[in-house]
Amino acid sequence: MIYPENFEEKVGFDHIRALLKKHCLCELGEDNVDAISFSADFERIDHQLRITEEFRELSGLQGGFPSQDYLNLMPELKRLRTEGTIIELKKLFDLQISLRTIQEIIHYLNKADEETYPLLSALTIELFDPSRILSRLGQILDEKGSIRDSASPALSEIRRKLISKRGQISGKIQKTLKVAKGSGWTDKDVEPTIRGGRLVIPLQSTHKRKIQGFIHDESASGQTVYIEPAEVFDTNNEIRDLENSERREIVKILTAFTQMIRPEIEELSQLYDFLGAIDFIRAKARLTGDIEGCRPELLSRQEIRWMNARHPLLFLSFRKQNKKVVPLNIDLDKGQRILLISGPNAGGKSVCLKTVGLLQYMLQCGLPVPMSPDSKAGIFEKLFIDIGDEQSLENDLSTYSSHLINMKNFLEKLNAHSLFLIDEFGAGTEPQLGGTVAESVLEKFNELKAFGVITTHYANLKVAADELPGVVNGAMLFDAKNLRPLYMLKTGKPGSSFAFEIAQHIGFPENILNIAKEKTGTTQIDFEKQLQKLETDKLAIDKKKTELQVADEFLAEMIGKYEKLNENLEHSRKEILKDAKEEAQKIISGSNKLIENTIREVREIQARKNKTKELRKKIEQHKEDIQKIPVKEKKNKPEKKPDTGPIQKGDHVKVKGHDKSGEVDEVRDGQAMVSFETFKLNISLDKLRKIDSPAGKTKQPTGKYGRILSDMQQKIENFKSVIDIRGKRVEEAITELGNYIDDAILLNIKEVQIIHGKGNGVLREVVRQYLSTVDEVKSYHDAHPDRGGHGTTLVNFKQ
Repeated sequence: MIYPENFEEKVGFDHIRALLKKHCLCELGEDNVDAISFSADFERIDHQLRITEEFRELSGLQGGFPSQDYLNLMPELKRLRTEGTIIELKKLFDLQISLRTIQEIIHYLNKADEETYPLLSALTIELFDPSRILSRLGQILDEKGSIRDSASPALSEIRRKLISKRGQISGKIQKTLKVAKGSGWTDKDVEPTIRGGRLVIPLQSTHKRKIQGFIHDESASGQTVYIEPAEVFDTNNEIRDLENSERREIVKILTAFTQMIRPEIEELSQLYDFLGAIDFIRAKARLTGDIEGCRPELLSRQEIRWMNARHPLLFLSFRKQNKKVVPLNIDLDKGQRILLISGPNAGGKSVCLKTVGLLQYMLQCGLPVPMSPDSKAGIFEKLFIDIGDEQSLENDLSTYSSHLINMKNFLEKLNAHSLFLIDEFGAGTEPQLGGTVAESVLEKFNELKAFGVITTHYANLKVAADELPGVVNGAMLFDAKNLRPLYMLKTGKPGSSFAFEIAQHIGFPENILNIAKEKTGTTQIDFEKQLQKLETDKLAIDKKKTELQVADEFLAEMIGKYEKLNENLEHSRKEILKDAKEEAQKIISGSNKLIENTIREVREIQARKNKTKELRKKIEQHKEDIQKIPVKEKKNKPEKKPDTGPIQKGDHVKVKGHDKSGEVDEVRDGQAMVSFETFKLNISLDKLRKIDSPAGKTKQPTGKYGRILSDMQQKIENFKSVIDIRGKRVEEAITELGNYIDDAILLNIKEVQIIHGKGNGVLREVVRQYLSTVDEVKSYHDAHPDRGGHGTTLVNFKQ
């Protein structure tokens, strides 16, 4: 249950409904939005969250989800249940295009992997197949929604006769009109027109008796009459009869179609229920994208462990202003059930309270919420809120009276499975008395083991929160140095109201503030200042701790990479030496064999001089070949095996059943945040599989010419067709220019520009003297006056 009845308006859920309706494509989806209700059923909530997550993932990965012609035919189908009714022609076309959309959605979902998207796949089970009805509709209607001539043999014959009769009338009318124009009875530019459904000729009223026929109308001035010539009167009557026959035949066709679908109206209604459900799920998925929502880990017990929670309406508003919402971290469990938040006015206490109320209500309505996916969210049977001014003149209620009535109802209905939210607890009456009443109520809430979030300024409640087990203080942080709220919730200690600081900041009279400080007493003021300083120091320490942790993790990562690289280098060195020794051994062995063969041949041919010289030449040649053989560097390339280890940050993955790949940004609690080309998704690890890094990244050349090719590639990427040497000394300019010209020749560049400036012409002269010494330079000359003139030299190279 929820209390009070206007709970949704108090937390802002009525605006969430409005946003959902904007994303709906038809009334069917809007009806589902109107039907959203609070639930404490774990299975129902989990189902709604998971099916929205499945849709968002599937439509994001597969794309092209049908989103046109979402039409509501339920009222028409309900009307057609009655015997004797027939479907209207416009509704017939609406039925065709909407059934076609439903069929496309069913095919889209059926293509999805049933194991990956079980809830979406279950929606299409046992749905009626509209193929037969769509086939008949295709025979009856054309692309524009008009009845086809071929819808029935009788209609085809009637329309054929109509075309013939209208052709006859058109010919006779044109002939009569030509005579009238030639005789001057009508203007030269007039054409036949329609009056009373019949083709007529406009004539000047003074000549209306020149043509035999029937006058059907006249102009407002009475100067023009519209005459149907007598010779076409009978034919027009025949056309009128044929048009009546056409209408009767169309009614027959619609009647026959209605009778065909009437037995299947129940099944057709289920299809439109399905369309409404899909429209609703689609709207939830789109809203989830807008507010950057997710499905947190859902718990069946009462517990809140939210990280980076954001108020969705505030988030959307701030995004339009290019501002960011400060996220909320909140923990409530059996040991810490009630959070008492204190702090300055306009510091975010009420926003924090509304954020808890709205997000918990959204969650239990089955809507994804904007918080970290690894957050944990429990289910509460009852939600209560007391916020705002409920005074009523009609019911003779003051602000404080209305709060007391709410507290009375809370005390009667709260239990250990409830969550209550109270803003400005105890306010509206004399502070000391209001504070004691509030403290007594707080103690009772704590005895009931209820969960809650309370905002207050009362010091006695802050003290009670420190003493009562199950109750914890929380503070909205405030920058005392710059006098501005930080909108950050910090649990564990109470917050200061910063009344004097805020008053001073807005320019409140200093003398009045001094009097107020004297009345307050130095003890209270010193306590507030110490509280401020403690929180400020703690915030700075936490920030420094985070920075050191990040630096430490980075250093550890670098050390690990260095050790791994050193190990790989040592292994490669050993492999290279081993291969070099084996290669040398082969060369020596081959040389020994050649020498032995040479000695044998010399002995056999009795050391003939010519043969000896020839053999000696072979030995020398072989020696030179040995000297030319390089030592091969064997790269340490272990056979690549598929990576079957756990998925980690930086891995490239694919969703099972899909070809789209992405990179893992974060892994936490069995979920991975995966970046695809244009969107991010939080996906369960069991739905992902590891893949190699995507192809397309150019491999750096390796081997004998690796460094050369790499250097060439770098030169190509960095080379610019213009060099600017203005302001440089002659020696620096010539050195830089020489290197530049060498690169241009090496890269086979056709033309370059040298900007040396005009000045006194010294650099220009030196540049041209240097260019005249380069053989590869074909020509050089001044640039066009619009492009630098004498201050720029264009150089062309030989190709």
